[in-house]
Amino acid sequence: MSASKIRTGLILAVVAASALSVTACNRGANRPKLAYEERPVEALYNTGYQRLQAQRWGDAIDYFQEVERQHPYSEWSRRAILMQIYAYYQDSHYQEAIAASDRFIALFPGNPSAPYAFYMKALSNFEQITDVGRDQGFAQAALDGLRDVARRYPGTPYAIDAMVKIDMVNDQLAGKEMSIGRYYQRANQPLAAINRYKAVIDNEAYQRTSHTPEALYRLVEVYLTLGLKDEAVRNGAVLGHNYPGSPWYAEAYALLTEEGSQPGVAPTGERESWLRRIIPG
Repeated sequence: MSASKIRTGLILAVVAASALSVTACNRGANRPKLAYEERPVEALYNTGYQRLQAQRWGDAIDYFQEVERQHPYSEWSRRAILMQIYAYYQDSHYQEAIAASDRFIALFPGNPSAPYAFYMKALSNFEQITDVGRDQGFAQAALDGLRDVARRYPGTPYAIDAMVKIDMVNDQLAGKEMSIGRYYQRANQPLAAINRYKAVIDNEAYQRTSHTPEALYRLVEVYLTLGLKDEAVRNGAVLGHNYPGSPWYAEAYALLTEEGSQPGVAPTGERESWLRRIIPG
């Protein structure tokens, strides 16, 4: 989900400026580390800052790490950790960004820049979310982190952006439930499929996602397959009441009508092509 970097650019720019930093080149896997040489802290930090401006992320990280190593108890060290978080994130080294965020939080939990560290940790997990066909561990970690940011720092730019991303992650997790439900439905395991579809419908966070109408439609399909017509009609009625213009309700209406159980509310939207009735995959 790298597109989110654009949406959070303003926040990152503000934080970078507040910590005397800015914006990222690939870090060579075998690039030699800086040789130890005791240098003034300002020289180390400013050199790292210049590398950051030139988008030489790996070089910048090296200099900021030297600031930490040579001047661990200085104000410059605190700033250097923030710069490492930023550089790692821009270089797509998300696990390293998370580790640096954790280090900052552990060392400076009450610092005014702590919200940035919490936010960047959540954002780094968010950037690693994969498609719904794969494990959603990063999605859950991102959701937990984003909720924490929204709870800790309400009204801040971090919390505002976190709320937007929370909805995106919930849509992702609901999509995972739907993917598993469709798998069970194709495998002729209707009870397992029903449990997954109900998880989308009953979870308050998932109810606001784009997957709820399809979940209700799939329940209509499965219940009809099981001969539970009353349950099929009930879920079709819920779908029609809440999403009368949805193509999924038009499909459910047609399906129930074919079974002699025409719902009382006619759909206001168009049916999708018959291809939409084929379970994906």
